[in-house]
Amino acid sequence: MLFSPVTVGKLRLESRTWVPAMVPWRATEEGFVTDENLEWYERFARGRPGAIVVEATGIRDIPSGPLLRIGHDRFLPGLRELVETVRSASGGHTRLLIQIIDFLAVRRRPEPEKFFARYLEIMPWHRERLGAENWSEERIRAELAQLPDEELARVLETRELEALRYGYRERVTDLVLPHIRDLPRALPELFAQAGRRAREAGFDGVELHYAHAYTMASFLSRLNDRTDGYGGPREQRVRAPLEVFRRVREVVGDDYTVGCRFLAEECIAGGNTVEDTAYFGVEFSRAGMDFLSLSRGGKFDDAKQPAVGWSAYPYTGPSGYECMPQYVSDERGPFGRNIEPTAAIRSAVRAAGLTTPVIVTGGIHGFEQAEALLREDHADIVGLARQSLADPDWFEKVRSGHGDAVMVCEYTNYCEALDQKHHQVTCQLWDRTARDEPGIRMSRDGKRRLIPPAWHPESDAEGSPTMDHAAE
Repeated sequence: MLFSPVTVGKLRLESRTWVPAMVPWRATEEGFVTDENLEWYERFARGRPGAIVVEATGIRDIPSGPLLRIGHDRFLPGLRELVETVRSASGGHTRLLIQIIDFLAVRRRPEPEKFFARYLEIMPWHRERLGAENWSEERIRAELAQLPDEELARVLETRELEALRYGYRERVTDLVLPHIRDLPRALPELFAQAGRRAREAGFDGVELHYAHAYTMASFLSRLNDRTDGYGGPREQRVRAPLEVFRRVREVVGDDYTVGCRFLAEECIAGGNTVEDTAYFGVEFSRAGMDFLSLSRGGKFDDAKQPAVGWSAYPYTGPSGYECMPQYVSDERGPFGRNIEPTAAIRSAVRAAGLTTPVIVTGGIHGFEQAEALLREDHADIVGLARQSLADPDWFEKVRSGHGDAVMVCEYTNYCEALDQKHHQVTCQLWDRTARDEPGIRMSRDGKRRLIPPAWHPESDAEGSPTMDHAAE
């Protein structure tokens, strides 16, 4: 079944294989496509998966570091070249979608001295708790800077303490901020124009990023207690995501594929469970989404404390582990932790009389595992992220009977560690292999190749060194 065709909206995929969005940190600081981006996606396309989803791409026209952006028409030429590159490399066999994302402000963890001297706004409660009604602001700042942690916990509000220990982070519930209050009005058009640009650039569809630690997932979260009709009961939490989708659909048309990536479970205290997300899946399907791609976890709420000068990273806590489990694991292991909740969401969608394709991802790496998921109706399409990074030829190797040549992901999360530091993402199975190969592009530190060596099935058949043998 894995290599049988499937219809996704108006698209026909040649196989039920899917490369989920992964951020490789190869764009320019201004968000433009680079040659490194082109080579990265070209390498995946040569493996001919059914579909590739381009990395989370920002919908706003604001600086966001070396992440792709789609918030202005000036980004279109590079995105068009990316589409053409994938089409050419896959011989037209792979469909290309782009994931579009909004995110709120996240600041680096400050030095305590700077936090108290510059960033903290002195409020009446600070004076009251310090017994400092008549003190100057300067004296209050100096006093706070020398207080031990237990005293700071008494004097500072919870969010102030968080800003000190983790870095300031906006939330969709910060209704005191005008731009946060305005999100339900602003977001539909921002996403819609990004969708328009995606279609103009030639992408086969868009994936709305409603997952993990970002804006749209935060609207869906059970922790969203906005009081303006966009928080509280799940019927209100789903409003903004549905309004975004409907506006995107209005702009791109009914003949263009639009779906979303959302969480099967948030995996945080008080967060969404399958009961919530099955409801969302049905609502998204009823609204006319063309596919549902399921992830899990990856939240700021339980992230580990970053070092001073670094930002919190939503894949470091327990929910982050659920998103990207590794070989050092609990008794469940790192494989397929998202299968059961995904299957439950699909069952709810089918029980509602809807046929929207459901994509399962998370710790899937083998053909028999993937085939069983489809045969047992747990999903309609199988996504392989880290496994496709370990071996982008996985699809072609398995399809052509060269499964023994596959480089199997070891789930060490070497790639995730690079992502956490915003370094160019590679895999340890191949990034130090054949570094003297003519014309290969190296990482900024000159130590790692940025794409794996080419796979030559004819050489493999003859017993000559192949990509996987060379990496041993």
